[in-house]
Amino acid sequence: MGATAAVMGLTAVFGSGLATAAHADAGSTTATGIILGVGATESQRVVSWYSSVGTAQVVQITPTSKLVKGQFDKHAVSFPATVAANSVNGGYNAHATIDGLKKNTSYSYRVGTEGNWSPTYSFKTQDFKGNFDFLFFGDPQIGSSGDVAKDGAGWADTLNVSLAANPKAELLVSGGDQVETANTETQWNAFLASDKLRQYPWAATIGNHDVGGKAYEQHFWTPNTDRSAPFYNGDATIRSGGDYWYIYKGVLFIDLNSNAYATGADAAHISYITNVVKAHGNDAKYTVLVYHHSIYSPADHANDTDNKQRRQDFPTAFSNLGVDLVLQGHDHSYSRSYVIKNGQKANKSEQPGAAQVAQGPGGVIYVTANSASGSKYYDLTAPDTTQDPNYGPDPLNPNSHWANSVENQEHVRTYVKVQVRDNKLVVENIRSGTCVTPNAAVELGKVPWCGPDSGASAAKPVGSTVDKVVIRPYGGKGNGNGLVGKAGWLQ
Repeated sequence: MGATAAVMGLTAVFGSGLATAAHADAGSTTATGIILGVGATESQRVVSWYSSVGTAQVVQITPTSKLVKGQFDKHAVSFPATVAANSVNGGYNAHATIDGLKKNTSYSYRVGTEGNWSPTYSFKTQDFKGNFDFLFFGDPQIGSSGDVAKDGAGWADTLNVSLAANPKAELLVSGGDQVETANTETQWNAFLASDKLRQYPWAATIGNHDVGGKAYEQHFWTPNTDRSAPFYNGDATIRSGGDYWYIYKGVLFIDLNSNAYATGADAAHISYITNVVKAHGNDAKYTVLVYHHSIYSPADHANDTDNKQRRQDFPTAFSNLGVDLVLQGHDHSYSRSYVIKNGQKANKSEQPGAAQVAQGPGGVIYVTANSASGSKYYDLTAPDTTQDPNYGPDPLNPNSHWANSVENQEHVRTYVKVQVRDNKLVVENIRSGTCVTPNAAVELGKVPWCGPDSGASAAKPVGSTVDKVVIRPYGGKGNGNGLVGKAGWLQ
């Protein structure tokens, strides 16, 4: 087939914006660690993997309906991969961006070369506009219990449980700390073991346990990533980093490497967010920030020096920029903030655990995710004004920090479901496990109790709700800070 005819044929199958097909041959190739990643838009996905060889490779993809007895035929398209030598642990890493996907279509794909293909995996696109749900996962941190197999089992079970309950979830969003030790491939293997990570796009976030080596960047290729010096907390040749963004069905997602500071503050991150919102805010109804270090942390990390700094640097900027929701990890416990504006509770009368809240101008909700794997839990801490006088108790609930409407720790695995609707965001923390196996921290005696009320009550069933809130977004003009336009605060 000639090049022009090939492109015409591929466009008919996949839509516009498709690259010319590529073909590669090589010797024996072993592909491992395959993961489906989020793309820059709804019509893209990124596939990343490890390879035993550094020769040319591709992602081959076809509508699943075009498979002939499970075999790829002339309808298959090959996207060339970028292949590079791993800087740690040997071998090579590869990634390719699949472009031109069509809505409401099931696709099957494999990676490698002719005669040396990986197994075939499948995913399904949905509508490219309108409502959707995504799932947010806190700190799998495989290996942190001391037992990689148990941690991996808990992580795989949370993926199975959450996606069985939400099979049409469109994104899996990371809170960071995929593994305990940055360059330990046995931990990465356990994290990547579930085929769910080859069926649903993973939006990676870098945590403090991921940042200390290059394996994170070798395993994940993310769209629109700025890897300039301010977004690394050290030598970029031996550490991972970067800030990135993407738009998905009217939501502008911005993901930060919160490990990185420039001259001791977060000005570079704020500048990055500002530039992205200026350029793309008008294309989105909601803005969601994702980063690892929870600034309204409910547990052990509440008064870490770096979190104190972020509590000073971030909140007013986020209010000014029209951020709707901030998703965080790091503290292995769950919290949902009150509506926060400029670093203060926006409505003094908002009640703890309110089931519905109105953001108002400049209002932001901050969520901290609990452990998704059960590898490690942190108990809630009492507010301590001797550590940080600006992060004291809630007058309405003195056992909690003033910023948080809900703080919860039961030593059971959970995940967060976010429903994106035209006139609301719904955030729900859902139990994906109980006190029984798999729950590594409980099994290994890392925690002394399990269940609600510090173990005084029996564990609630898998799928039960810990917390749920309906967030009504601000739809007016201005946010009280001289900026205008909900869809583009910096017009």
